[in-house]
Amino acid sequence: MTDSKEIQVTDIKGISIGHAQNQDAGTGVTVLYFPDGAKAGCDISGGGPASRETPLTSPLTADNPINAIVLSGGSAYGLAVSDGVMTCLEEHGIGYPTGPALVPLVCQSCIYDLGYKSAKVRPDAAMGREATEKALAGCDTGMGNIGAGCGATVGKLYGMGQSMKAGLGLHCIQIGSFQIGAIVVVNAAGDIYEAGTGKRLAGLLSADRKQPLDSVAEMCKCLVPHDQFTGNTTIGAVFTNAAFSKAELNKIASMTRNAYARCINPVGTMADGDSIYAVSIGSEKVDINVAGTIAASVMQEAIRKAVENAKIPEEEFVAAVQNL
Repeated sequence: MTDSKEIQVTDIKGISIGHAQNQDAGTGVTVLYFPDGAKAGCDISGGGPASRETPLTSPLTADNPINAIVLSGGSAYGLAVSDGVMTCLEEHGIGYPTGPALVPLVCQSCIYDLGYKSAKVRPDAAMGREATEKALAGCDTGMGNIGAGCGATVGKLYGMGQSMKAGLGLHCIQIGSFQIGAIVVVNAAGDIYEAGTGKRLAGLLSADRKQPLDSVAEMCKCLVPHDQFTGNTTIGAVFTNAAFSKAELNKIASMTRNAYARCINPVGTMADGDSIYAVSIGSEKVDINVAGTIAASVMQEAIRKAVENAKIPEEEFVAAVQNL
């Protein structure tokens, strides 16, 4: 991108990331903590989102700054993670003062990762507390099979046996004084492509796992309505030091969805729970159209990194899904 330079998430003030995971069970949680609070918007394009407190991002609700966004595995079971996040923040004196108690304002979205390694172990309040403590202590710049990306997979039209590993990606850039970053957990039903080149990065494989298959072409072999649930959802957030209202952030989140369309096919189906948060943690003045357009470009890179940093040996992946 012209005149832009890649930066680290640690270069952006007002955000800290913490991860916790159970590698043996293949699931985890990622906490985005905002020390000074943040305004946020949200775009939900998938048909089956597992989420908590997303109405806090609506322009119709009170304009109070949120304290954290949680991305986790565990499907709807993983929503218990926020209990630990809230308790931890409360103990550190962080939250909205209601008089008798502080109430941390925390939004959460989950992926379905119960088909990878263990379906019985899900992120819980203890894991949420651990990730929050780490976010309070410092910002983790890790990617791949970490946090909420531990159990992420893609290309699941025919089940886990023909899918591939994906994970968590992170990408940040700066243009002048404008900073923007994206974090994403890629857990799609569809195939993943590199935006711009069209290069396939991961996705559906043949039954013997030796050849790639086109998920859209395979979908079209059965036009009769049927249940296509295979356990999906790509969730993420863009965050910027530019100042925007909640209404504007909702628009930026919807513009960021263009990255999903460029990199994931199919995407936003009724078998997905695709969600994107957009977060303002600064005071820079930037045009909303510029911010939304760049947000999609930054998210594209985060998606690419999520796949490239999550690759594991073929025999390890097969062992993780063969008994499920």
